[in-house]
Amino acid sequence: MTTTQFPGRSPRIAGWLLAPLAWLLMTLLSSSIALAIYLMMLISPESHRLMSAQGPKMVMFWYTSIACAIAMWGYTVWLTIAFFKRRKNVVRHYILWLLLSVLLAVKAFAFSPVSDDLALRQLMFPLLAAALLVPYLKRSQRVKQTFINP
Repeated sequence: MTTTQFPGRSPRIAGWLLAPLAWLLMTLLSSSIALAIYLMMLISPESHRLMSAQGPKMVMFWYTSIACAIAMWGYTVWLTIAFFKRRKNVVRHYILWLLLSVLLAVKAFAFSPVSDDLALRQLMFPLLAAALLVPYLKRSQRVKQTFINP
């Protein structure tokens, strides 16, 4: 299938660019659900009581996790909008977003009280996405021709 090129217009988001977009949208969906769970816990007096019993260090970790989740969700929303608008800086920010995802997965692996198997599975997907998508985003001519809007 061929696409018609109009003078002065960048190509539409299609082909292999759908993979980074799908990863971005799935992450937005899952982070929205996680944020909703955090916020439900935040308004629950029972969770505050249980956390206070764990000590102030646990409360600090919990609020830090909420702040990280809100920041990452906001960055993901912004990046999704920029992706659809085909902004010039999408590639740089997408790579940064992937690296932040890997760092958050490493943080979960190192500091979360979950089994190593679960933590490794959570770390594997961001690492795999970064390993596959970063070279594509850096070298693809289609990516360079698509993300040209200021």
